Amino acid sequence: MSLCKRSCERYAVRVVFDANVIAAGTCWDGEPYLCFVKMARRQVLAFGSAETVEETREVCTHLSRRKTPKHNAAGRLLWYLERVHLVEPAPLGKQRSRDLKDDPYLAAALAANAQAIVTFDKDLLSLGKPFGIGIITPAQLLKVIKG
Repeated sequence: MSLCKRSCERYAVRVVFDANVIAAGTCWDGEPYLCFVKMARRQVLAFGSAETVEETREVCTHLSRRKTPKHNAAGRLLWYLERVHLVEPAPLGKQRSRDLKDDPYLAAALAANAQAIVTFDKDLLSLGKPFGIGIITPAQLLKVIKG
């Protein structure tokens, strides 16, 4: 591992992206896509579990069938999937969120020692800062990472 890569990883923001953020980033330009740009610049390290990655694939496939992106959405998804760091989910004990589908994101973030979960999901956003992990929107992530 090169010194640059090691130092970039040390200062990158560690996040777990919700499937809907990845789907939006693959299908359209905008804040979710700009989060990909931050990943490409190694300002963001993305983490997920087998379960969150599978949901991401399903959501992206479903969305790209309903909407016709003007660019190669499958290529963007593949790019993301090649870069997401897989972790074994941490045990949460009891259900933490109103929506049972959100707990795998919490478990992945906890296992990855992530600083944030990036989402549009109101159920996740309403949790505040469980386990000390911020739950933020793509716009909030972009404000944290300037430049």
